[in-house]
Amino acid sequence: MKKNKIIIPPSPKKVPFKSIIHDNLRIDNYHWLRDINDPDVLDYLESENEYYDKSTKPFKSIEKKLFLEIKSRINEDDSSVPYFHNDYWYITKFEFGKPYPIYVRKHKYLSSKEELLIDVNKLSKGYDYFNLKGINVSPDNTKMAFSVDTKSRRKYKLYIKDLLDNSILKTNISNTNGLSVWANDSQHLYYVKKDELTLRSDSVYLLDIKNINKKDNLIYFEIDDTFSVSISKSKSNKYIFISSHSTKTTEYQYLNSDFPKQKFKLIQKRITGLEYDVYHYDKFFFIITNHGNSFNYKLVKTPERKTTLNNWTNFLDHRDDVLLQELDLFENYWVTLERSNGLNKLVIHSWRNKRSYYVPVKGETYNIYSLYNPNFQTHKIRYKYNSLSTPNSVIEFDMKSKKIKILKTQLVKDKNFKSSNYIEKRIWAKANDGTKIPISIVHNKKTKISPSTPLLQYAYGSYGYTIDPSFSTSLISLLDRGFIYAICHVRGGDYLGRTWYEEGKLLNKKNTFEDFISCSYFLIGEGYTSSKHLYAYGGSAGGLLMGVIINKNSNLYNGIIADVPFVDVVNTMLDESIPLTTGEYDEWGNPNILEFYNYINSYSPYDQVNEQDYPNMLVTTGIHDSQVQYWEPAKWVAKIRELKTNSNLIYLVTDMKTGHGGPSGRYNAIKEVAKKYAFLLQIENQSD
Repeated sequence: MKKNKIIIPPSPKKVPFKSIIHDNLRIDNYHWLRDINDPDVLDYLESENEYYDKSTKPFKSIEKKLFLEIKSRINEDDSSVPYFHNDYWYITKFEFGKPYPIYVRKHKYLSSKEELLIDVNKLSKGYDYFNLKGINVSPDNTKMAFSVDTKSRRKYKLYIKDLLDNSILKTNISNTNGLSVWANDSQHLYYVKKDELTLRSDSVYLLDIKNINKKDNLIYFEIDDTFSVSISKSKSNKYIFISSHSTKTTEYQYLNSDFPKQKFKLIQKRITGLEYDVYHYDKFFFIITNHGNSFNYKLVKTPERKTTLNNWTNFLDHRDDVLLQELDLFENYWVTLERSNGLNKLVIHSWRNKRSYYVPVKGETYNIYSLYNPNFQTHKIRYKYNSLSTPNSVIEFDMKSKKIKILKTQLVKDKNFKSSNYIEKRIWAKANDGTKIPISIVHNKKTKISPSTPLLQYAYGSYGYTIDPSFSTSLISLLDRGFIYAICHVRGGDYLGRTWYEEGKLLNKKNTFEDFISCSYFLIGEGYTSSKHLYAYGGSAGGLLMGVIINKNSNLYNGIIADVPFVDVVNTMLDESIPLTTGEYDEWGNPNILEFYNYINSYSPYDQVNEQDYPNMLVTTGIHDSQVQYWEPAKWVAKIRELKTNSNLIYLVTDMKTGHGGPSGRYNAIKEVAKKYAFLLQIENQSD
């Protein structure tokens, strides 16, 4: 690495904060960083940003080159494949040089005059951050609901646009989750509000458009603070659903969409541990559920008027080796998204007979999933396919003829790019307990595999969420510079089914960390890289993973990237005023209970920082982060700086305008990627 003028990193003050839990005295020297109104807090965060800027100044040219390189690969003038719904074609467009999408529609025919729904570029002017979501056109096609977050706190303000005169109705509905549902009369709109402090989605309201200045009607409030609520509508448009959900329990209520003033009825009263999702077809509800020890879920059906558990009859049986994930319903077919041996598969079933078949797909490092298919009366389904080396394709599959039609393939504007330039495969490591851990891997075929090959190892591993291998135009910049990229499908996700998830949560959480470390040793042992060239990357709960692995094996990695990392686990889970805490006891455990306190404390990255060497680190956060509060990574970096015994670089970069998801707009997102890649090249000592 090139030697630069020594720049002294920030050294924040220590103010001991004492607390006692389970007769255990806890001392937190950096607790004061929680007070955003303290000028010293902002001064510290700004000083960290200044330290990063000065220290990386020699590499800014690389960062800029990476940005322009990645940006040049995207098709800046682009549009989505149109889809047809309720007499209109809907299209999302991007225009050259503009960071945000433009939403339009065309009546009946694609040759019809284009109608502008909303240009997010115009709406976002004057805002440092702008996120629009939840576009929802009324059944009579005359009104459109949408929601906007301008603080990056995931608190959305709900708006309604009159599509006949293009005016915005004067609503004053703030602090929503961004989603809404129209009743069939196009007059009543349901939406969900959040608690001001904890940001828990806890209440459902009904807005009457014809009486817009009248106080909205509270329809439902979720009393249990470990549950959140959401609102949805069946594909048949016959029913509106309110779902209450915690990590391991679900409860649905339903209402006929034609009668918005009636009361919601329960599908099935909540039972701890019972999960279910509801769909509607004909005169039945179809339900994906774990009932009856169906840990990988099964499909049942029940009559509309007899919805309770005792009326459920099996429609697709549970399978120990297949995870049932989603259901889509059509007039003559029904489609399931299933995961077998880690790989997603779309399965076509016929209502008329018991025959079923897989949509054809090859490989072991791909991602396939159903897209928005709003129409019942069709025998065609759209889905998306990509792999680690294959760009996205939007595909239309004829369920009747079994013919495949590629509607659009992602354009990679790089004359040197070819999928055949890359090698992708799945390999298996072995954990300490003998469990085999799958790894999806990709590299340029020209890369010479040896202990000196740089390798970026990624994982998430929480909430049963799987990171499927997928294509990235940004990643090409690393692969073409000789990096290997590896996704480790560690326990805590559901890559190999729900037991894979259960084995990586609560009192089994350490399996997630051990799996990742085992994958690192395997990759080194197989000659893919060495500890001098091994890099680890994870964000949010994956950032927790980063914190644990460097406390346990600090010399195994040359560098890590921890995006918005959840690293102060004990303190966060003890504070019920922080967003998400109460709703996540079923994921991490409640540290107010001694057994969980001891277990969480034994791996919590902030609590386990000690005097030892630490790898080079790039840590990011956002001042408005609602998922992982900014002070977690700030405290963590301060404590590591205090105790580490080597001179490796540690950067804390705080975005003073955004939150958990980073900056808005497609170009700003590319800048963030370029920043991370430049860090890796800096540490790897590559000048280009």
